[in-house]
Amino acid sequence: MKTLNVSLFSVAFSMVLGLWLLPGVAQAMGEVDPQLFPYNPSLLRYQPSQATFTPPQTCAGCHPRQYEEWTASMHALAWQDPVYQGELAKALDEVGPEVAKQCIGCHTPAGLVTGEVSGAGVSGLSDMALAGVSCDVCHSVSGHSGWETPYRQPENASLILSPGRDTADGPVRTKYGPYADQDHCGAGFHECVEQPLHKQAELCANCHQVHHYQTHTPLESTYREWKDGPYQVNGITCQDCHMVDIATFLRSADTFQKPQRGEYRHYFNGANFLVYFLVEQAALKAGDAKLAANAREKYEMAVARLQTAADLELTPIYRDEQLAELRVRVKNRRAGHNLPTSLTNIRQIWLEMTVKDAAGKVVMTTGTVDEQGKLPPYVRKFNSEGMGENFHFALDPWEVISFARHDTIPPRGYRDVYYGVNPGHHQGPFTAEVTLRYRQAEQKVAHALLAAVPEDIDLAEIYGLTAMPDLPVVDMVSITQTITADR
Repeated sequence: MKTLNVSLFSVAFSMVLGLWLLPGVAQAMGEVDPQLFPYNPSLLRYQPSQATFTPPQTCAGCHPRQYEEWTASMHALAWQDPVYQGELAKALDEVGPEVAKQCIGCHTPAGLVTGEVSGAGVSGLSDMALAGVSCDVCHSVSGHSGWETPYRQPENASLILSPGRDTADGPVRTKYGPYADQDHCGAGFHECVEQPLHKQAELCANCHQVHHYQTHTPLESTYREWKDGPYQVNGITCQDCHMVDIATFLRSADTFQKPQRGEYRHYFNGANFLVYFLVEQAALKAGDAKLAANAREKYEMAVARLQTAADLELTPIYRDEQLAELRVRVKNRRAGHNLPTSLTNIRQIWLEMTVKDAAGKVVMTTGTVDEQGKLPPYVRKFNSEGMGENFHFALDPWEVISFARHDTIPPRGYRDVYYGVNPGHHQGPFTAEVTLRYRQAEQKVAHALLAAVPEDIDLAEIYGLTAMPDLPVVDMVSITQTITADR
């Protein structure tokens, strides 16, 4: 029996050693093959031909509804978003042009692979570059190389862009989509090719799974959060929640029922209401009522998503028959990824609570934003905290190489927080008001990014901003509950 154990150990050891010796398996996480990924640290790949990219204004001629839905979406604004432009300008200042390629690869993929865009700013760019993640970017995706990346999963724009092909009769535009070719598809302007990837979360994963440009530390893990959760298990993908209207989103999230073909829309709507607000202001200033209404609609959709994403549950805890603590359970009810997601060390979700006695006097209060937009130091937050080298606090994504904590809430999961209560001389019953609040960033962070926008983005001229705005806060869900002082 001992001989058998030794033999089994030897076989197992040999198998493990063999795996480590396979090419790439023992490769350091940060290494990137320059032959596969010539735009590193963006992992885009490009298959050029004489068929060039087509700007969205051209697509609108045959696809007016889809173009209208895409307009003022976060995909349409991916490059022109002033908050992003401020972040990119800071990155160029502090790290240099290398990191810019990673950002550009997701924010204007066509601009990167054609060599038109290499830094921050909007001056002198073509309609195609300015359009960010446009119709022809997504519909030129012929595949992805996610399983060949250092992470062995989609990350950092690991898409393959193939806008067309060369033939003996000249170039042919090739557009990929989720459905089989039909008669007259493309109307002679382009050919249509069915690409199953367009129905899968892996299409979105390439730009919604973002890793550090050198260490490959996961900075934005939206794809992995989804993949490890119940929505993936039940076949609900990113498209089933973010490419539909609010009513269909609620149905997808609550029942795991996939939308029908006719229910999909090109909204790409999430929680980024701030940029919609800024676009609305710019459109109003320019006298473009149609664009302003479009942005307002997407703003309201984003707020509605936030206000239906979570639930609160309040439970009093008694010791020796006296009220001692309040437990607040925060539930991620409908987000198919963690709450919040994306740059979780920037996003802010927190609890604000006030407890009053029978006479209306405040027993305790916490989580209130002060006049400068700052949260109190011991507020209960649901986000993460990034670290740079030597365990120091870090905020900027090019500096974060690990995390001190991750307190985000997984899909269909919850987090409990406890508040000690000392009724003292106050008479019950008590009334507790609890609100879950959301802000896209701390006030000073947003101010710093908007202050860093390139010179060719005039905030006063475009958006009417003569001073840095206070970031809006959305109340996601609130409850009020009466609690007895004893049991």
